Amino acid sequence: MSNIVAIVGRPNVGKSTFFNRLIQRREAIVDAVSGVTRDRHYGKSDWNGKEFSLIDTGGYVLGSDDVFEAEIDKQVELAIDEADAIIFMVDVESGVTGMDEDVAKLLRKVSKPVFLVVNKVDNGKRAEDAVEFYSLGLGEYYTVASINGSGTGELLDALVEALPEKEEVVEEALPRFAVVGRPNAGKSSFINALIGEDRYIVTDIAGTTRDSIDTKYNRFGFEFNLVDTAGIRRKSKVKEDLEFYSVMRSVRAIEHADVCLVVLDANRGFDGQVQNIFWLAERNRKGIVVLVNKWDLVEKDHKSVKEYEKVIRKQMEPFTDVPIVFISALTKQRIFKAIETAVEVYQNRSKKIKTSQLNEVLLPIIENYPPPAYKAKFVKIKYIMQLPTPQPQFAFFCNLPQYVKEPYKRFLENKLREKFGFNGVPISVYMRKK
Repeated sequence: MSNIVAIVGRPNVGKSTFFNRLIQRREAIVDAVSGVTRDRHYGKSDWNGKEFSLIDTGGYVLGSDDVFEAEIDKQVELAIDEADAIIFMVDVESGVTGMDEDVAKLLRKVSKPVFLVVNKVDNGKRAEDAVEFYSLGLGEYYTVASINGSGTGELLDALVEALPEKEEVVEEALPRFAVVGRPNAGKSSFINALIGEDRYIVTDIAGTTRDSIDTKYNRFGFEFNLVDTAGIRRKSKVKEDLEFYSVMRSVRAIEHADVCLVVLDANRGFDGQVQNIFWLAERNRKGIVVLVNKWDLVEKDHKSVKEYEKVIRKQMEPFTDVPIVFISALTKQRIFKAIETAVEVYQNRSKKIKTSQLNEVLLPIIENYPPPAYKAKFVKIKYIMQLPTPQPQFAFFCNLPQYVKEPYKRFLENKLREKFGFNGVPISVYMRKK
């Protein structure tokens, strides 16, 4: 289970540069997926072999400084509630500002590790200027220059040292289905419709992670945990419209799920926030089912489902092999179809294909459509196997792996989907030296 580290601070102190610096080392390797705009405010990083999830709160506030004044307190409170450690970033150029003092006041009450980071310190003079940040009452500070990375090493050493050891929760090995989506899309109503008057329920387990409630559910002879990420928070504390809030809530649930049921409101469509959650699930290599809720309220003609689906798939590119189910939590229309689909996706995700079968089916296809030659060199793929990972990953062994480009990898992925059926599941394709 990875820890969550939140970066807080007022606008323009360099949070995003710092964030990008920490995740890029890995992003380059983990997320070498081209052609997809990614949510830039969430990423994974590791240091000294310890992995953590990083959230940049700054990217979520749009608008003027005075709007920000009100929002920043909410964000800091949320970060205090949800994160395991907090990086509070300030800027040596502007010195201590009133807004910094407000944030410090909130952070002084916290029992979690808080790291005061003074950014833009790139010479001796500025290192001296940084002394004034002692006045924030947060003790020692770290000086960094996010632009060239100086100072980040010491900070990260201290950070991973302070992160709590996550005790590995040994849970029953039941599949976990997380219900995620933006606020008010109908996540709770969907879960209530499933569970409401349902006698199939086995037990209610109070949330194993603080921010979700697990319900053990048994249906169609299939047992799983349903994870509800909806209304657990003390409502007074966070305004429901804060985008950052729903993304941060979803992060934990998605990381620990096997399949994510992404619920969207049919009237709002597959908007930016839903897309963020969708790509978060895709990037974590989880099974995905998209549920279009409140379908009973949409004006329809004979072609609406097809049209609507086409629009969503366009926005999902390149990962379009995802089941979309039109439901109404209110009238219970197709809610069991939704669960059945999630079970199928779960089975697809845990599918193991025999090496002999992979080679038998795919090698002839590859022979007919070999990878394009590069600088007059021909790539020969000799052998294919599925890697022993929890989600589908395939290694293609060949003589010149570096010459196989993204479009051809996508061609291979599409063939794997077509021949072996991986609907709803992200697939990773690796080229390896024979």
